[in-house]
Amino acid sequence: MKLKLSLAILLALTAPAAAATVSVTDGWFRALPGKLPAGGYFNVHNATKNGVAILGVQSDGCSTVMMHKSSTSGGMSRMEMADKVEVPAGGKASFAPGGLHLMCMRPTALMKIGGKVPVVLQLSDGTRVAATFAVRGASGK
Repeated sequence: MKLKLSLAILLALTAPAAAATVSVTDGWFRALPGKLPAGGYFNVHNATKNGVAILGVQSDGCSTVMMHKSSTSGGMSRMEMADKVEVPAGGKASFAPGGLHLMCMRPTALMKIGGKVPVVLQLSDGTRVAATFAVRGASGK
């Protein structure tokens, strides 16, 4: 009995701790009428000890997904592609209206208001993070 208990304690002490991860929360798309692009918004949390970058995004709800950043300078609004988005160790990045966002080009039949679509982020460390995004209407509700 003592041997079994000792073995159980030894295994518990030497088992790897739960791996720190990168996770996605609050994901949603703003669907617009027809084939107009849909905007995607979410928070990404990096609980690891190393910074990572989001290098790409895929979704079955979109023919193509790009990362964009909106900004205003001198009264002029502009939107430009973001090749990568850094997420610091122990930190987060937010994709929100008026800032970083996903641009879902040629939404597919999955992009229905009230539905959900899968999204996968490709990270610089070679991992992929899967999430499910809600589909909302033009008002964001």
